Amino acid sequence: MASSALLVLLLAAILRPGAAFYLPGLAPVSFCEQGKETPECKSDIELFVNRLDSVESVLPYEYAAFDFCQVEKEKRPSENLGQVLFGERIEQSPYRFKFKESKKCEEVCTKTYTTTDTQSKQKLEFLKKSMLLNYQHHWIVDNMPVTWCYEVEDKKKFCNPGFPIGCYMTEEGHPKDACVINSEFHEKDTFYIFNHVDITIYYHVVENEGQGSRLVAAKLEPRSFKHTHPDKPDCSGPPMEIKNTYIGEIKIKYTYSVSFEEQKEIRWASRWDYILESMPHTHIQWFSIMNSLVIVLFLSGMVAMIMLRTLHKDIARYNQIDSMEDAQEEFGWKLVHGDIFRPPRKGMLLSVFLGSGTQILIMTFITLFFACLGFLSPANRGALMTCAVVLWVLLGTPAGYVASRFYKSLSPKHTYDPTICVVFFLPFRIVFADFFLMNLILWGEGSSAAIPFGTLVAILALWFCISVPLTFIGAYFGFKKNAIEHPVRTNQIPRQIPEQSFYTKPLPGIIMGGILPFGCIFIQLFFILNSIWSHQMYYMFGFLFLVFIILVITCSEATILLCYFHLCAEDYHWQWRSFLTSGFTAVYFLIYAIHYFYSKLQITGTASTILYFGYTMIMVLIFFLFTGKFLFCTVMKHTDLPDSSH
Repeated sequence: MASSALLVLLLAAILRPGAAFYLPGLAPVSFCEQGKETPECKSDIELFVNRLDSVESVLPYEYAAFDFCQVEKEKRPSENLGQVLFGERIEQSPYRFKFKESKKCEEVCTKTYTTTDTQSKQKLEFLKKSMLLNYQHHWIVDNMPVTWCYEVEDKKKFCNPGFPIGCYMTEEGHPKDACVINSEFHEKDTFYIFNHVDITIYYHVVENEGQGSRLVAAKLEPRSFKHTHPDKPDCSGPPMEIKNTYIGEIKIKYTYSVSFEEQKEIRWASRWDYILESMPHTHIQWFSIMNSLVIVLFLSGMVAMIMLRTLHKDIARYNQIDSMEDAQEEFGWKLVHGDIFRPPRKGMLLSVFLGSGTQILIMTFITLFFACLGFLSPANRGALMTCAVVLWVLLGTPAGYVASRFYKSLSPKHTYDPTICVVFFLPFRIVFADFFLMNLILWGEGSSAAIPFGTLVAILALWFCISVPLTFIGAYFGFKKNAIEHPVRTNQIPRQIPEQSFYTKPLPGIIMGGILPFGCIFIQLFFILNSIWSHQMYYMFGFLFLVFIILVITCSEATILLCYFHLCAEDYHWQWRSFLTSGFTAVYFLIYAIHYFYSKLQITGTASTILYFGYTMIMVLIFFLFTGKFLFCTVMKHTDLPDSSH
């Protein structure tokens, strides 16, 4: 038990450095009424604010970028690497509560704008632009999102972990976004700001576990009030409107109400369930898994039948020929046994891709494994990206080892070639150049997603000080080992490849090879892209891990089958073809991402469009290296052809 607890604490320190250890179900916080506080039970409830984002823009902004009510002496909570990379900027808010102490129409602050003052007008215009693009607040209470729950189609309730700043009525009088919730929003070419929130905090009384209560939900209703009595707000009167063409002074008074309700049915350990269960399309997950499994089972049966029957027939025929005195001429894949291990063109580049793919493959497997165990749940903010980055840095050794080991196998005369260690960093240089260009755009737009210069230096330090030395160590041991011995000798003179039919030519085979693997993942890909670009929570890592296994099996079978057909057609250039056959799934990924951009997203603006496709290209490259590496190794294991003497 002690070793298990130590392991959990160590993992927590890695996944969330600089923050208190927190894992869902392990670190509840107890709250008591004022006057009954103890060291284990507090009465103050802090509300934190996170970045504001929009489905119509890729550019998130931190809370301080808007002219909202703020704390004078701000004490920002520590953020891990994943939160910084995702652009999360958590700050303290002026909204403060006491447990079980309800408040009605409590004033927070008043903001005044004058259209004749340049600075004041810029703040107001930025606020109106954010309402036009439907930017949304993200508030946090007890490490739990404050949700806005409302009815959607079929009278189902959807709980959004954010709520809009306001909304806009078009010049034609059509309500945009959240303006549909209130019939009083009817003035044309007018903005309505939600300057009041009704917050309801649900708690569960702890029984036989300790003192106090635990928060199990926090919900709010955004409202708009002009406040009939500005000196003493009573949350009445018409909605707070801002005419688009208004000239003069505008005062916006921010208020809130808070109430507490006991919720006996919800336990602390399952307090996130109501958010996750309300998310749309969750029922499609099981359908997609069953659909993928049917494809895998069908493909497995077909491949197994073809491979077993064909290979069994070929081997039986060869054995029969060998037993005959006047052996006939060889045919099929037996003809290319003397060329099957001939070094491919651009062998060093292929070695680089294999090493990078190894790094990504192991990183993906371990990350998904920890995610399935619950270590990387949505409650542990930024842990997923932090875990992936740390693992990528630490896995330089196997990457260097695989790249150098394969490169040496191409020609045993290579005892050590430092060029491989330099060229090996080509994929990282491409990713970093793309990432740096995207970061320059974010810096120029003043977005919170822009990586601070200090963090950028820290990432480079991780690469140069940890990943690069580990890669060189792996390359050293890879070159030190003896070259991989092939089961057959390579002929000195390359065999001439006969003219190929259309279906056995490289390009058609590569294009066909990526269709089935992509068919197994495209539904899951929809949820992943929704999580990234539509700011929806992704939590079904068990489904994702299962899809990962299905992808591996499907790609393996499809690649082995196509590679066998090409060898039977006496084409022995299998190395690059086996890598690209499964790697071409990344091209279908790119095509789907383009389709998703135009059909599902509402992103506007040149900067947001460039950012979308820039980050998509990074994901496509990583996916290409991941799929190509694994399937190349799978095919390599199946190219152990019998010697010609057998």
